[in-house]
Amino acid sequence: MIFVSFLAGLIFGIGLIISGMANPAKVLGFLDLAGKWDPSLMFVMGGAIGVGFFAFLWAKSRKTTLLGAEMKLPTATQIDRRLVIGSAMFGIGWGIAGFCPGPALVGVGMGLPKAIIFVAAMLAGMALYELIERLRGG
Repeated sequence: MIFVSFLAGLIFGIGLIISGMANPAKVLGFLDLAGKWDPSLMFVMGGAIGVGFFAFLWAKSRKTTLLGAEMKLPTATQIDRRLVIGSAMFGIGWGIAGFCPGPALVGVGMGLPKAIIFVAAMLAGMALYELIERLRGG
């Protein structure tokens, strides 16, 4: 299981590098709709959405993964305030830094200082969220 997880992560990381998703300048160019917009990542995202759509359809019909582990799929269906706020924060962070979590981890592996700072801030934000949830009793 560990080897398969490593292999899947490695393939994902290589795909992020080849597609340009690990390059913050390319990502920011894609997000710059009012300036010098670079639409090339639209094809990467379209491909990912297409693969993900059919993978989730197939996964919904299964109780276990191909390796026999329990299938764990999201169960939430409501769009609530927390989802909207979290999505906005994600998008703002992506637009400022040019990284989202997966490509940022690839950037750390590549030794990019900006990625290291991003991942440190991301981990700090996750820890702060957990602290607030515990204090709220959640």
